[in-house]
Amino acid sequence: MSDLAALKELEEKLGYKFKKIDYLKRALTHSSYSGGKNNGSNERLEFLGDSVLQITVSLYLFTNMTGVPEGGLTKLRASIVCENSLYGFAKRIDLGKYILLGKGEEMTGGRDRRSILADAFEAVIAAIYLDGGMDEAQRMILSFVPGIEALKSGKVRLGDYKTILQEIIQQNPEEHISYEVRDDNAQQHIKMFYADVLLNGQVIGSGSGQSKKEAEQAAAKEAVKLMGYETD
Repeated sequence: MSDLAALKELEEKLGYKFKKIDYLKRALTHSSYSGGKNNGSNERLEFLGDSVLQITVSLYLFTNMTGVPEGGLTKLRASIVCENSLYGFAKRIDLGKYILLGKGEEMTGGRDRRSILADAFEAVIAAIYLDGGMDEAQRMILSFVPGIEALKSGKVRLGDYKTILQEIIQQNPEEHISYEVRDDNAQQHIKMFYADVLLNGQVIGSGSGQSKKEAEQAAAKEAVKLMGYETD
């Protein structure tokens, strides 16, 4: 695949067409590829993208979650803008596939390194901001955090991981979530239930609890965490 074709493919995944494609190329250029020169890598874009991300999430939470106190807003924002979440967002669009790396980073697994992917995702945010403005950057950011919409609507409480997982998955109508629950009769004094959550028949999370509901929530929590979302 040519460099231009790869960039076009990534544009489709982002849902945004660049007027100046060089912004996107710079966002994907790791310092190891540019010879350690800041003016050729994505490090300055990463700095800007972090700021755009912070203000976007802060404004959204402040505006839409009026019943949540300052401490709760801070925790919610931290769970969304942390490296773990950004890494998960980057993995959802296979961002590592498009990053330009030096040979050393390539050989040591840099294409899947958590910090590199998280930083590149922030750089992409900045690239969209510079190319299309704040509205486009905000649209892109919020498209990666569907759990916010569930919290806003009142359909889900913090800790209701089954609903949060459903909100994440339903972005793709062809995807199907199901749960399989079994009990353990080996220890009669403490009845335990074990649950698997399956995406299109494949296990994506497992958990246990003293009720079927607890086991399913635990399984959904693990799946949400593995997708890159911070859990409490």
